[in-house]
Amino acid sequence: MLAQMFYSLRFLGEGLLVTLEVSGLVVALALVCGVALGAGVTYGPWFIAWPIRLFSDIIRGIPILVLIFFIYYGLPAVHVNLGSFTAAVFALTVFSTAQVIEIVRGALQSIHHGQMEAGKAIGLTFVQRLAYVILPQGMRRFLPPWLNSVVDAVKGSALVSLLGIADLMLSIQKVAGRTYDALPLYILGALIYFAINYSLSSLSRWLEARTAYIRE
Repeated sequence: MLAQMFYSLRFLGEGLLVTLEVSGLVVALALVCGVALGAGVTYGPWFIAWPIRLFSDIIRGIPILVLIFFIYYGLPAVHVNLGSFTAAVFALTVFSTAQVIEIVRGALQSIHHGQMEAGKAIGLTFVQRLAYVILPQGMRRFLPPWLNSVVDAVKGSALVSLLGIADLMLSIQKVAGRTYDALPLYILGALIYFAINYSLSSLSRWLEARTAYIRE
C-alpha cells in the first residue's frame, strides 16, 4: 500500500513538472511576442496595427480547445506536422499572446501622449522613448492584468492532456485508473492547481495595490 502511494505521488510529481514546463514556456513566449506585437498595434502604422488587431480579436474569440485541436489535427492537412507537446505549447502561446497584446495595448495607451512627445523633444529615439519613458510607466499598469493571464495559462495547460501529454491532469487520470479511487486524486489535483493560481492571484492583488499607491 505504501509502495503504491509512493509510486502515485512520484507519478503525480512528474506530471506537475510537465504542467509547470508547459505553463512556463507559454508564459515566456507569450510575453515576448505579446509585448512586441502590443507595441506594434499601439505605435505602428495602420498596415502593421490592423493585422495585429485582427489577429488578437480572432484568436480571443476562439475557444482554447478548438485552437489546440485545429493546430494538432488541422495543420497536417497542409503538411505541417507538429508533435503533441509542440502543438499544445504553440496553441496555448498563440492564445496567451492575443491576451497579452490587449494588456500591453491598454497599458501603453494609458500613458499620456505628451510623454512620448517630451522624450522626442529631448532627442530620444523611438526605442529609447519606449525603454526609458513609456515602458517604466506602463509596467505599473501591465503587471496586475498580466499575472491574471498567467493564471489563465496555468489553467489552460490542463487541456494538453487531451493530446496525450502526461501533465498533472493526465497523471491523475492514469493513477485513478490503476487505483479505482478517483475522488481523492482529483481533490488533490484541484488543490495543487488552486495553490499555484491562488499564489499568482495574491501576487496580482498585491501588485495592483502597490501600483495604485505609487500612482497616488
